[in-house]
Amino acid sequence: MATPLVPQLVVASADAAVTRALGGRLASVARAGDLVCLLGGLGAGKTQLAKGFAAGLGVTDVVASPTFVLMAEYQGRLPLFHLDLYRLDDAADALAGGLLDDRQATGVTLVEWAERLGAALPAARLDVVITGTADEPRSITLRTGDSGYRRYLEAAG
Repeated sequence: MATPLVPQLVVASADAAVTRALGGRLASVARAGDLVCLLGGLGAGKTQLAKGFAAGLGVTDVVASPTFVLMAEYQGRLPLFHLDLYRLDDAADALAGGLLDDRQATGVTLVEWAERLGAALPAARLDVVITGTADEPRSITLRTGDSGYRRYLEAAG
């Protein structure tokens, strides 16, 4: 049996400003309960995309990578829960630490290093895969297997 095709869109980003602008476009279609997974190596631009997403939600606070606090919360059109799982080993650490909870149903959850959740990741999500580092252009692939998240691909296109 063939593997079903997952809808995806690839966006080129020449610099951090383009990555932030993409984040803003994505935020324009965000709904309460959404999960956005940011994947990519160190320096790929995950936090830049998160900054743009936050701005697109109307967040006025300074958004930084929550690597040392693991989760930051911001108020905008919707609450934004920004998680960074870089320092965790796996989903058990995130669950034991209370990083995933029912409050997130009221807002949008952005997770940097989401691959750390492994099989605990729900199917209903948007994956944002960023490749490239340093000053080189980025390739940003948006993909989802859930029809409810296809609005993100449309907003980015």
